[in-house]
Amino acid sequence: MGAARKELIGASFLDNLCAQVATPENMPRRILVVDDDSLVCDSIRRILEMDQHQVEIATSGHDALAAIQQGMFDLVIVDYEMPGTKGDAIAASIKAKAPQQPVIMITGHTEALRLAGNFPLTVDLVINKPFDMQELREAVRKIGTKA
Repeated sequence: MGAARKELIGASFLDNLCAQVATPENMPRRILVVDDDSLVCDSIRRILEMDQHQVEIATSGHDALAAIQQGMFDLVIVDYEMPGTKGDAIAASIKAKAPQQPVIMITGHTEALRLAGNFPLTVDLVINKPFDMQELREAVRKIGTKA
């Protein structure tokens, strides 16, 4: 682009536009959030939608597996502590059907799982609860570069 054209449009506009070009780590994704706590689901949805991700919610392992059967997701975020089926078992079921499916697990029990030797091998990343908005966004970006 010629210098005169860049001057006419405005350098800051072009710099901002170039900074917003989609790269693998900031591409909008289709994300499934699995958690029985509606407040957690709503919070995660709001954070991810700020980054233009499409978010679907499942409130149980059964609902998560049904959603996976109906369509592909770029990422699944699953809570560990849920009634019925624990998040690690849900992640294992997902990975059995789709081994390349990226899965992030959120839990307040990371250290206890490690000490007990039950750290989930079927997840790609674990985020400790409570987590902040930036930590979640960074995890989604990190997983995006692996996918």
